[in-house]
Amino acid sequence: MKLVSYDSGAGWQPGLLHDDQVFSLNSALHAAGLISRDLPSVRAFLRQHGGQLPTIAAALGPLLADGTAESVGGVATVRLGPPVTDPLKVLCVGLNYSDHVGETGRAMPTHPDLFAKFASSLIGPYDTIDRSDVTDNLDFEGELAVVIGRECSRVDESDALSYVAGLSVLNDITARDLQYRGTQWLAGKAVDRATPFGPAIVTLDEIGDPQSLDIETFVNGSRVQGSNTKYMIFPIARIISYVSQFLTLSPGDVIATGTPEGIGAKRNPPLWLRPGDKVEVRLEKIGILNNQVI
Repeated sequence: MKLVSYDSGAGWQPGLLHDDQVFSLNSALHAAGLISRDLPSVRAFLRQHGGQLPTIAAALGPLLADGTAESVGGVATVRLGPPVTDPLKVLCVGLNYSDHVGETGRAMPTHPDLFAKFASSLIGPYDTIDRSDVTDNLDFEGELAVVIGRECSRVDESDALSYVAGLSVLNDITARDLQYRGTQWLAGKAVDRATPFGPAIVTLDEIGDPQSLDIETFVNGSRVQGSNTKYMIFPIARIISYVSQFLTLSPGDVIATGTPEGIGAKRNPPLWLRPGDKVEVRLEKIGILNNQVI
């Protein structure tokens, strides 16, 4: 199952992506007899049904295939937003690939290095990144994003993946000059409308092993990052377990799991994003972000 948020013309609505068509999630749930009133968002859906996603996927699949559910258009014509438009938390892990740690010259971390973004930072998978007026040092970081499906507190690593709704793609666009003005990274990481996220939340049953996925980033068609999630220092389950020991994770919360080597700041000369540049992040079995800087 692939969960999306789409622009209905009157705001974001929860949807499903199936065979390059976007469907109304509410229409599909009504047709399956699973809800009596519309749900306002993907987060609201996860809050109510995040523990039953395999069962719901099995019920909705035939309705999407036979046209019972309402299609709102092809993915090429419907504007997609961040799959969760209103997360309570957007957490990010820094320095989670050993090659990236090496290029920064930092010591290998012993625990996940965490920072935060906000819902206002997120944009859709094909939206423009219009932050070139904020910084001269705009950088890219292709990442796998985890979306939490049910409330998660003090969970064991062995059980952590059962709290995951699915995976998505995130580009941790960073204003490096703002990031390093102080000792905290927030200013460079939480810039408004600068973090592409999507196109969908893909449930784990469609992915298989989340620690064996190729990830690549391209700038203007040139490959600038390439790795596999098996090279994470802290795998997804460990990150979730670690965070949940001190912070309750809620349905719809997003965790970006770090970027591999190749960021623009560590190239010689640095590769900063400029207006007109196109940035693409590809994550195997999950999807592609394709954004232009303006």
